Amino acid sequence: MAGAGRPFSHEAANMTPALSKAWAAFEPRLPLAVALSGGADSTALLCLSVQRWPGQVVALHVNHGLQAAATTFEAHCQALCEQLQVPLRVAHVDAHAAPGQSPEDAARRVRYKALKALSADPHEGAAIENIAIAQHADDQVETVMLALSRGAGLAGLSGMPAAWQRDGLHYHRPLLHVPGADLRAYLQSIGQDFVTDSTNADEHYTRNRIRARLLPAWQSAFPAFRETIARSAAHAAQAQTLLDEVASQDLQGLKGNEGIVIQGLQSLSPARRANVVRHWLKVEHACIPSAAQLEALLLQIEACRTRGHQIHLKVGEGFVQRKNSMLSWYNRQVLL
Repeated sequence: MAGAGRPFSHEAANMTPALSKAWAAFEPRLPLAVALSGGADSTALLCLSVQRWPGQVVALHVNHGLQAAATTFEAHCQALCEQLQVPLRVAHVDAHAAPGQSPEDAARRVRYKALKALSADPHEGAAIENIAIAQHADDQVETVMLALSRGAGLAGLSGMPAAWQRDGLHYHRPLLHVPGADLRAYLQSIGQDFVTDSTNADEHYTRNRIRARLLPAWQSAFPAFRETIARSAAHAAQAQTLLDEVASQDLQGLKGNEGIVIQGLQSLSPARRANVVRHWLKVEHACIPSAAQLEALLLQIEACRTRGHQIHLKVGEGFVQRKNSMLSWYNRQVLL
């Protein structure tokens, strides 16, 4: 069932034009789960969802256990859901990063795993297939700027997608074109409180420095920066989609029983070769190589012109190796 609920006009009085437009366009299949941290953004998304689809909304809270305030966040979510009469499902996870893993990546991985488990919990009622996440226009700008600061390619410069699938679930970001200030204004208009994560003010983290220093400067110099950066991200996403289509076609002609054919890779142009190798690692092995790892691998592929040439390189969390005429990837931890 898609989007059946109260008429949209019931909520519009408390919204800015940007929020009203974005919310009117959001028509998910129901029931809908809202990923709830207790902060302003997810609190606003939950309130909007409950108002529009009463009895069709569930809140999902993941306690990452990374700071002492985590129990406060969870308690606030419980109180909020009791107030709104919304079922709340909670998962407690260990999101500490493994050696060599970024904290952001560690938290992201366990969060998605927890959301999948919560959505499918048979003891909590109907299974959930659609989950809404409250990231907004400011988050999108920060993501693109962070990607720029790291020298990212088109995939990184594409920012965050408005909708995608993962592990059989449909995820949505309906607020990507809404400034964060609009969500806080909405909460103020309805008298709804929220919790503030003190770590968001810690400029030790690059994203927080971008938020505190760069966004105000861009707002002053280019007031429409959210819209223009979002447009650039959309252009990058479109170009990346084209590269993915080309890589998928190339990969079909290169795949063998144990990997991809080295000689076939060598017949491609350097740019097309890099594109299909990157795609092969990502799609076939869920592996994202660093720029240095990909460069080293491509040099070895180009140099592999004799029968005795060996390839065995660390790439992502596994290894790429030559096996006869093929290039294969394996994860040693999985094999142990």
